[in-house]
Amino acid sequence: MSDQSSAPAAAGVLPSGYTAANAAADNFVQVVDVVKKFGETAAVKGVNLSVRKGELFALLGSSGCGKSTLLRMLAGFESITSGKILIDGEDLATLPPYRRPVNMMFQSYALFPHMTVESNVGFGLRQEGVKKGELQERVAAVLELVQMSRYAKRKPHQLSGGQQQRVALARSLVKRPKLLLLDEPMSALDKQIRQRTQIELVNILDKVGVTCIMVTHDQEEAMTMAGRLAVMSEGEIVQIGTPNEVYEYPNSRFSAEFIGSTNLFDGAVVEDEPDHVYVESPDLSVRLYVSHGISGPLGMPVTISVRPERIALTRKPPEGAFNWGHGVVMNVAYMGGYSLYHVKLDSGKTVVANVSSLAISEIDSPAWGDEVYVRWSASAGVVLTS
Repeated sequence: MSDQSSAPAAAGVLPSGYTAANAAADNFVQVVDVVKKFGETAAVKGVNLSVRKGELFALLGSSGCGKSTLLRMLAGFESITSGKILIDGEDLATLPPYRRPVNMMFQSYALFPHMTVESNVGFGLRQEGVKKGELQERVAAVLELVQMSRYAKRKPHQLSGGQQQRVALARSLVKRPKLLLLDEPMSALDKQIRQRTQIELVNILDKVGVTCIMVTHDQEEAMTMAGRLAVMSEGEIVQIGTPNEVYEYPNSRFSAEFIGSTNLFDGAVVEDEPDHVYVESPDLSVRLYVSHGISGPLGMPVTISVRPERIALTRKPPEGAFNWGHGVVMNVAYMGGYSLYHVKLDSGKTVVANVSSLAISEIDSPAWGDEVYVRWSASAGVVLTS
C-alpha cells in the first residue's frame, strides 16, 4: 500500500481536478529520506512519509522499531543525520524545538504538580509573553473544549488519569500548533478508561482540525483512532494504509503477523491466472485457492494469510478440493460473543479460528479432543510474497 495514492502521478504534472492546494494539503508534513544514526547504528533508515493536513496518523511498531525516534526528530529533540522534515513547506532542519510549529504530548503528561489546571495549560503562553487577557480567553476556550473547565483550580494530584490526560492535551492545543505529536497517549490509562478516551480524543482533535501524528505499540489503539497508519520495523516503514487496508491486505508476512493475528500457510504456486492462484502447501492435503492472481513464476514460494475470523468449523467434510483441513480441537478460549478454537491439523500445523457463539451452537459446540474440519472461502486468503 502506498501513501501516495492521491498525489500527482508524475513530477510536475497535476491530474485533472488536482490543484496545487490539494498537493500542499496532501503533503502538509513531509519526511524525506530521513536517516538517524547513533554511532554506527541506524535507528531510522531512509524513511519517506507524507501526512495530510488535518489527518490523525499513527506510527505503529514494537519497541525499538524507530517510531519514537522519528517522533522526536519531528519535535526537534533529536537531530537528523540526513534527509529533510518539512511542515507546511517549511524545512525544520535549522529550527530549535521551541521555534517549531509543533507541540508534543508526552505519555507521562509531565504536568507541573504545584500548578493548578489553568496554570499548567497557560504555562506555554506565559513563556511566549502572551498578554493576560488573550491568555485567559485561550485557556478558558481550550478547557471548555476538553470539558475540564470546572476543574480549572485543581492541582494534578486531585485529578484522575483520564482528566490529567485532558489537561495535557489542552496544554498542547492552547498554543495552536500546526502539528501535534502524541507519544503513547493512552499507555497510562486503565483498559476500560482507555477505550472510552480514544473516541473522546479523536472527537476533540477533529473539532480543532489539528494535524496529528501519534506513536503507539497498541494495534487496537492505532486502528481505532487513526485515519491512516504506518507499520514500522527495524527503522523502516513496512506498510502504509488505512486500518482496513493494512489489516485486510497486508503486503508482507511481517504486517500480517503484527496487525492482529493470522494463520499462515507456506507453499508454492502451482497455477496462476488473472482471477485466481492455486498454491500447494505441506500444511494441507488439498490445495489453497485464492480468488486473485499474482505476478510471479510457477513454483515461486509464497505464504497465504487467513485471518481467524475468516475460518469456519464444521463437523462434516467440506465440499470442494481446496481451502479445508481435518484436525482435532486442542484448546478453546471462551471470549464472550465468540470463542477461539485451536485446531491441530493432520499435518501437525495448528490453525486458530474465531467462531461466533451462534455458529458454535449450530455445530453442537465442539470441545477439546473433538474431530472437526476447518474451511474458508476463496476470498478469505491473501497471497504474501515477502
